[in-house]
Amino acid sequence: EYTIDVFFRQSWKDERLKFKGPMTVLRLNNLMASKIWTPDTFFHNGKKSVAHNMTMPNKLLRITEDGTLLYTMRLTVRAECPMHLEDFPMDAHACPLKFGSYAYTRAEVVYEWTREPARSVVVAEDGSRLNQYDLLGQTVDSGIVQSSTG
Repeated sequence: EYTIDVFFRQSWKDERLKFKGPMTVLRLNNLMASKIWTPDTFFHNGKKSVAHNMTMPNKLLRITEDGTLLYTMRLTVRAECPMHLEDFPMDAHACPLKFGSYAYTRAEVVYEWTREPARSVVVAEDGSRLNQYDLLGQTVDSGIVQSSTG
């Protein structure tokens, strides 16, 4: 298993939230944000996820005048990483982080990368602190994960 700190960003469009006014972007506080629909994203291979709340919930919700929302939160995620030790100690491992909707079906909610996949995941230069491993890179993929909820 592995643990990562991430700024998890999601964006979607809600036509009901279009507006016209002197501002082009509305920043919602946490109380106002709790009144807006947000995706029920969870990590399929997650063992434990923690949303940071020091000193306030580390969340951001912005709405642009065309009804586009940006929802960002800081998370620490502990996830499963299958290890295949056939070539120990020289093996390479890929540790996926799979996410999707908890309750909605793919007919109701579809996840797509905002940018081209190669630019959708960014690792800070000093962001990898793996004691016994070297982070060689990251790959991004899309797929359908069938869960018990649909």
